[in-house]
Amino acid sequence: MTTTLRNLARGIGLAALMIGAAGTALADPQHGIAMYGEPALPADFTSMPYANPDAPTGGRIVTAEVGSFDSLNPYVLKGSVPWQLRFLIGESLMVRSLDEPFTEYGQLAETIETGPNREWVEFKLRPEAAFSDGSPVTTEDVIWSFETLGTQGNGRYRGFWEKVEKIEETAPGTVRLTFNAVDRELVMLAGLRPILKKGQWEGVDFAEGGLDLIPITTGPYVIDDFEAGRFLSLKRNPDYWGRDVVPAEKGLHNLDEIRIEFFADETAAFEAFKTGEINSNREFNVARWDSQYDFPAVQSGDVVKSVLPHGRPSGMTGFVMNSRKPQFDDWRVRDAMIQAFNFEFINEAMTGGAQPRITSYWSNSPLAMDDGPATGRVAELLEPFKADLIPGTLEGYALPVADGTERNRAGTAAALAMMEQAGWTVQDGVMKNAEGQPFAFDILLESGASENQSIIDMYVESLNRIGVTPTVTAIDSAQYKERTDALDFDMTYGRVAVSLSPGNEQYLYWGSEGADIPGTRNLMGVKSPAIDALIGTLLTTEAPEDFVASVKALDRVLTAGRYYIPIYQWNISRLAHAKELKYPDMIPVYGDWNGWQPDVWWWEE
Repeated sequence: MTTTLRNLARGIGLAALMIGAAGTALADPQHGIAMYGEPALPADFTSMPYANPDAPTGGRIVTAEVGSFDSLNPYVLKGSVPWQLRFLIGESLMVRSLDEPFTEYGQLAETIETGPNREWVEFKLRPEAAFSDGSPVTTEDVIWSFETLGTQGNGRYRGFWEKVEKIEETAPGTVRLTFNAVDRELVMLAGLRPILKKGQWEGVDFAEGGLDLIPITTGPYVIDDFEAGRFLSLKRNPDYWGRDVVPAEKGLHNLDEIRIEFFADETAAFEAFKTGEINSNREFNVARWDSQYDFPAVQSGDVVKSVLPHGRPSGMTGFVMNSRKPQFDDWRVRDAMIQAFNFEFINEAMTGGAQPRITSYWSNSPLAMDDGPATGRVAELLEPFKADLIPGTLEGYALPVADGTERNRAGTAAALAMMEQAGWTVQDGVMKNAEGQPFAFDILLESGASENQSIIDMYVESLNRIGVTPTVTAIDSAQYKERTDALDFDMTYGRVAVSLSPGNEQYLYWGSEGADIPGTRNLMGVKSPAIDALIGTLLTTEAPEDFVASVKALDRVLTAGRYYIPIYQWNISRLAHAKELKYPDMIPVYGDWNGWQPDVWWWEE
């Protein structure tokens, strides 16, 4: 069996384990907790199975990012922050395993305990836990962090805080959160909230971003140097408190420096990799991987090409239509936009046809919607909303498949037919409504994303064939974030990652309540009672079969809603890197996900 098949089988097996046993209450303090079932690792485990506990320390990893940054506070909405920063400098009470669907082990917390129905959770702090300035982590810091992030922090933290009835110190070094809602995932989310130093923020507006005040955290790396929009360098803290204390940290955070260089576009970033300025590069285009990674450093063996499997769901990547805008509030128009998108031709042009298309939000996993009509428990969950569901949700929906030719006659005809159903026809070569108003919209892109630009160029040509000529606006990263946060776009590139254990984050992605809040992850603007109810079911049910059915049903509602134009998925990761950069043989089920690189990597001459 190949590594890829072994990894996929392990992912499916872990998902089956997750859905085959309800989570149990922790009657006594424990070393870890699982959303469903029990943690895979015993209380006396010494390291994560995907880490090398004997890894040496030293060396550096240098990666490239297209864009810029103007803030180093990853915990607030304001400002453009390097996305990796909160994973590199921050820590939480618990840490998530990358090799289990949703299991956490103690990090800042030594133990975790919950009520019989998970109506409360209690954490006991490790006495050794300390911030990077050497000061100890206290219950006061923990309580302040929960309160401040929940009221002034990034929107990702606020939904959780609304479900907290109270937070209190119940004993020296022990904090308890009591919840006001029935939601079995809350105890898990509590373990993953970052903990910050209260004293640093006295008399300071926490919600402000910027570069002047860098958060003091407990993590293994601290910011060493930076130049706004140019580079960010983090160094391994030699006094990091957790390296020999926390079993889950053993063999992690081995590199002395993590450096991120910023470039105006993908071409400049790739050239920097070829010349050695960058020593690790993630490649998303298989055609470029096959044709352009033959430069001298690869030929000499100084740069190694690694192909890494994973067992996580595809998530959704593509071009999202803002259904708040009148152009896209009709599902028939959104369907026409998907019909006009000539994926097979674009995929051949971009990747040589080598990368499969995303077929649903949970494709590439056991939680994906089934082909054909909804049946069994999935149909039962959808039945109360039958009258309001978009066609295809119950009956079955699949993305159109073109013949691969540039003209895509069948797709063009289908797009024209759907636009006509929605009240739009081609008049004098232009798509117009009955009042003679042209169908117009703007596609917003981030400057430097050359692959997205190439895809959109081909898409615009296809749209021209149905009398639609959209404008394409490319702006810098700061402006792009500002406009997408303000929901000021018609269509843009979007990416939503999902897991084998979906939970409260689903409200952030597509819940009704926060759909119009600036900074929402619900870029498509969907407001669906069915979606809200299905998220509620997957959060509260103790029946494994209902959990699976609710995710499959959710996948149907989202996919048949035609909010995204999906592009290709990445069921493997392609990394080219300096030969001295090493990683363990065992690849976790979540594979190359946040925290795997650079956390488990090391430098070896």
